[in-house]
Amino acid sequence: MTAPVSTSGRNPVVRPTAELGYVNGSGTDWAAWDWTEKVPDLQWPRSVEVFTRMGREDGRIASVMNAICLPIRQTPWRIDKAGASDEVTQFVAQNLGLPIRGDDNPTPNPRTRNRFDWGHHLREALSMLTYGHAFFEQVYEPGDDGRMRLKKLAPRPQASIMRILVALDGGLVEIQQYSPVSMGYLGSVVQQVHNPEDVTSTIPVEKLVAYVREQSPGIWTGNSLLRPAYKHWVLKDELLRIQAATARRNGMGVPVVIAPPTATEDEDIKKFQRIASAYQGGNHAGVGLPYQADMKLLGVQGNMPDLQKAIEYHDKQIALAGLAHFLNLDKGGSYALASVQADTFTQAVQAIAETIRDTAQAHVIDDLVDLNFGEDVPSPQLTLDEIGSRQDATAAALQMLVTAGILAPDPALEAYERQQLGLPAADPVEDDEDADENNEAPAETDPPATAAPPVPEIAVPENKYRSRRVRARRVTVEPNGALTLW
Repeated sequence: MTAPVSTSGRNPVVRPTAELGYVNGSGTDWAAWDWTEKVPDLQWPRSVEVFTRMGREDGRIASVMNAICLPIRQTPWRIDKAGASDEVTQFVAQNLGLPIRGDDNPTPNPRTRNRFDWGHHLREALSMLTYGHAFFEQVYEPGDDGRMRLKKLAPRPQASIMRILVALDGGLVEIQQYSPVSMGYLGSVVQQVHNPEDVTSTIPVEKLVAYVREQSPGIWTGNSLLRPAYKHWVLKDELLRIQAATARRNGMGVPVVIAPPTATEDEDIKKFQRIASAYQGGNHAGVGLPYQADMKLLGVQGNMPDLQKAIEYHDKQIALAGLAHFLNLDKGGSYALASVQADTFTQAVQAIAETIRDTAQAHVIDDLVDLNFGEDVPSPQLTLDEIGSRQDATAAALQMLVTAGILAPDPALEAYERQQLGLPAADPVEDDEDADENNEAPAETDPPATAAPPVPEIAVPENKYRSRRVRARRVTVEPNGALTLW
């Protein structure tokens, strides 16, 4: 059958509305197996145990993770109105416990007991860097005003997840958790049994918030930040054990006793061997030997491999896996080099923070607004301050822009900068008309006969770029030479 032909001689435009292909060929039965992973210990769910050990046991890995996570946790997070109504913006800000961007009069923070804590949630969400994924269940409670308030985003630990079900198009369907009884020790993958009867918690996607790092299509386990560092961690761990064993065995030398020529029997040789084995160093250590017998503390002969250099190499590679190049400058390096390397790292950290922001916006804030105000109501936006050295130049940049007349320090900008610097909000002031009425100059009176002749006032011209709140002051020169500024 031939395709219909239009009057213009061309085939009609095809507008596809259904998918013909697929992302996940396994359907919704099981879709967490990554066929590209060739290391058995890094196949999910065994990878959870391995990545946990890496983050807890290795100092360099811990420093890399802290260097990434701490700036994200420390940077200010706020709610931006972004076209939403004041009521919706205030409601979202109170639920998340975050300030509103540019708000001159922020409301007091609510009591933290039994309320959602964004900082705590952010710390748990960053576990996606270690494991590649982090799942949370939305929990609401009715408020006094009849609206549903966000009670918590309950974490669903990576080690407790039994299955991740994915649709053919690659979308998340639900997660299933192990029974608390079958889990035994939380975090021990060995005790987990793939038995559907043990599943007690099935959480659909409508109640989930899923943070996934560098997600491959249909693979909701994500890609751990520690995956490229795995082989360096394994080799470094082995080298450290060899180095420790070498120090224990050869650090003080091995006692060797040379028997005298008269020791011809096996029993005589064994006696000297017991002397060597029983030797211990100390302030009062000593050995008595017969004539022509000798004892030495011998070390390893020949060239030994430089284990410390190999360990330092693997440390550097682990830092490079997180783009933390500047951690490798512990033995010296120029400030310019460290700054260039830190810029790349800062951009990577900013990208991670923005990924968390986008996920929280779509599956926390938008869901909260849809639930309470409707799907057609505009939502406020979750924002964060830029991370890194770009914040250091803010004051200098603003000064140059204002001096050049490009930027006017209006009340909104003043409120924003006060918020950026952690300063209190400005005191409320009256309108210009009221200020003019209250600041009327006193009536002029005849000067005393003994007073000096009046000195004319010097008026300071008003800057057209000043805020409407900041009025030009008049500088008066007093007879005694003092200046009255207000």
